[in-house]
Amino acid sequence: MRYFIYARKSTDDEDRQVLSIEAQLKELREYAQRENILVLKEIIEAKTAKKPGRPLFNDMILAIERGLADGILAWHPDRLARNSVDGGRIIYLVDQKVIQDLRFPTLRFDNNAQGKFMLSIVFGQSKYYIDALSENIRRGIRLKLSKGIWPQWAPIGYLNDRKTRTIIIDEGKAPFIKRVFELYSSGEYSLEEVRNKINPLGMAGRKDKPLSISQYQTMLKNPLYYGVFRYKGEVYEGTHQPIITKKLFDRCQEVMRMRGKHKEPQKERFILRGLMRCGECGRSITAEVQKGHTYYHCTKRLVRCSQKYIREEELAAQVRAIIQKVSLSDDWTEKILNELAKDKNEAVQSSGLPQQNLDAKIKAIDDKISKLIDMYLAESLTLEEYQAKKESFINEKKKLQESAKDFAAVGSNRFEPAKEFVTSLNRARCAIEEGNLESQKEFLKKIGSNFILKERRLNFPTEGTFRPLFEAAPYPNWRRGRDSNPGSLATHVFSRHARSTTPAPLQKLL
Repeated sequence: MRYFIYARKSTDDEDRQVLSIEAQLKELREYAQRENILVLKEIIEAKTAKKPGRPLFNDMILAIERGLADGILAWHPDRLARNSVDGGRIIYLVDQKVIQDLRFPTLRFDNNAQGKFMLSIVFGQSKYYIDALSENIRRGIRLKLSKGIWPQWAPIGYLNDRKTRTIIIDEGKAPFIKRVFELYSSGEYSLEEVRNKINPLGMAGRKDKPLSISQYQTMLKNPLYYGVFRYKGEVYEGTHQPIITKKLFDRCQEVMRMRGKHKEPQKERFILRGLMRCGECGRSITAEVQKGHTYYHCTKRLVRCSQKYIREEELAAQVRAIIQKVSLSDDWTEKILNELAKDKNEAVQSSGLPQQNLDAKIKAIDDKISKLIDMYLAESLTLEEYQAKKESFINEKKKLQESAKDFAAVGSNRFEPAKEFVTSLNRARCAIEEGNLESQKEFLKKIGSNFILKERRLNFPTEGTFRPLFEAAPYPNWRRGRDSNPGSLATHVFSRHARSTTPAPLQKLL
């Protein structure tokens, strides 16, 4: 008799304990040699048998039906079938004597009534194993969802914790993820530009492959990063640690929506374009390359404007001069930060009542979600209505939780920007020493806005908040000279303008 050897190893998780294909083939070859079995061909398939449709298995059965072979040699009957269709097909072909024999090193099969009965029981057990395993997996997923645990493979920025069966932050990649959202939310970078900035820093996906543009887009659309996830159409409140806030996520969605409406052709990137406007006519400042140099100039669109070109090198030197002028000395940085810390401590005492109100609102939303589930179970709501309303409640709760977190952090929304601004002035020297024009532009945007270019000079408008700072600074850098006691300078700088925009601790000091 002529036999086909059939070896199968599923790629599904439930078959991980089954012998590998190499081990199956080794045993089957030894068995064939020991039993003097004529093997025509070895058929190897890496596909699950829980559903009909395995191509190599179907080709093997078709070849037997054509009389090219008489029997099958497999390690166990469950290698041939784990579903009722394929199992029934094999038994039927054995019954019709199309398949004349089946051989298994792990099970004796006799081609008689009792043998076919036992074979049907083994196939039934294989089908029961798959069904029970699937149900156990679904039960485990339902339990994870009820606890707010992401039930699948962790996305980039998170790792699967095998001990707790949860996801935890990937400390190596999480900072890159946050930076991706921050860059894109600014509206100044396309997905391709974000990728070109982040990938060289070492950002990579599975198997250390660089991330594609589509992967960045998927990342930016994934609510899991702010603590909420969607599974099979339903939204769940995750218990994992978020990487970003919902506010940052929402800003990215708005930028993506606006970019989808206005798709512009890719243009050459000029770093300082978009920073300033013409001081004579108010038109935008554009840039172009001439003879290997970049020049910035007014667009002069529909107006007569006398402003001339300025080379990027000269404009960059002015940017560095402005940054150098606003560098804040170490001693004054320390004084201002100490005042910020005092007001922060005072704010702790007054934040109790708002915190209680937020906690009450969060509890009320939890009650609404509980009632919503009862209404759905009572069939008062359709599945679509339930899912939509639940998503609304969870997102509202997430916003309240972030607000409560801000209160718990003692007024971060008020004090942290001031602290960041002061420390950024103290780090101005670093921005110059780095020599990176793009980082210098970002620093400049932190300390001012509404820049104008007139007579080849970069300036703040007269009403600009920080113009008095530049006009009053007597030294190229506040770190130099007699900056250990610049009381008159600080008073002059902030008395007219900064008090209206500076948080209370800065006003108190200055």
